[in-house]
Amino acid sequence: MDAVLFDMDGLLVDTEKVWYEVETEVMERLGGVWSPEHGDQLVGGSFERTVDYMLALTGADVPHAEVSGWLTDGMIRRLGEEIVVMPGALELLSEVADAGVPRGLVTSSLRVIADAVLEVIGRERFDVVVTADDVTQCKPDPEPYLTAAGLLGVRPAACVVLEDSLNGVRAATAAGCRVVAVPSVVPVPEAPGRVVVRSLLEVDLPRLRALF
Repeated sequence: MDAVLFDMDGLLVDTEKVWYEVETEVMERLGGVWSPEHGDQLVGGSFERTVDYMLALTGADVPHAEVSGWLTDGMIRRLGEEIVVMPGALELLSEVADAGVPRGLVTSSLRVIADAVLEVIGRERFDVVVTADDVTQCKPDPEPYLTAAGLLGVRPAACVVLEDSLNGVRAATAAGCRVVAVPSVVPVPEAPGRVVVRSLLEVDLPRLRALF
C-alpha cells in the first residue's frame, strides 16, 4: 500500500445533510422543489452537474455562475457555523499519518469549500488535496484519483480509496485503486476489489493493508 486517498463530503465530514439544505434553498430561489430523491442522484458528483441539473429541472433563466454562487455561499455560511466530523475519521487519519503512509484528500467540492472543511480537520493531515478546481472531469471519472496518485508519485493500483458514494467508488475503481466504501446516503453494493463497511470505526491501518 503506497498511499491512502480520502473522499471528503459524507466520508470525513457529515456534510451531505448540509448540501441538501443548501440545494433546497437554491431550488426555492429558482422556483422549484427539491426532494431527497433529487439529492441522491447527485451524491458524490460534480458541482457543475448539480447546477446543470437544477437549471434543467426548473427551466429557470438564471446564469449558471449565479446559481453556483448561491450554492457556494450557502455552503460556506453553514460550514462556518458547524462542521460535524464523522466517527473514526480523525483517528484513522492520525493512524495512517503516524505510520508514514502518504495521504490525499480527493473531493468533488470546490477548493473554497474544501478549505473551509480543512480549517476544522487540519490541512496538515494531507500531503495533497485535489478538488473540482484541479481537474477537468470530476467523479465518477477517474481523473481526480489519478491526479492525486500522480501528485504523490505512487501507482494507483497501490492506493486504497475510502469513499461514501457510488460516484466516488466508480471513480476510484476506474482509476485502478482498491476501495473501502462507507455508504452515507446512497447504498453501495459489495463488489470485487471493494470492501463495504458501516463506519470508519470499522477501519484501521491493518485492515487497509490487508486489501493488498
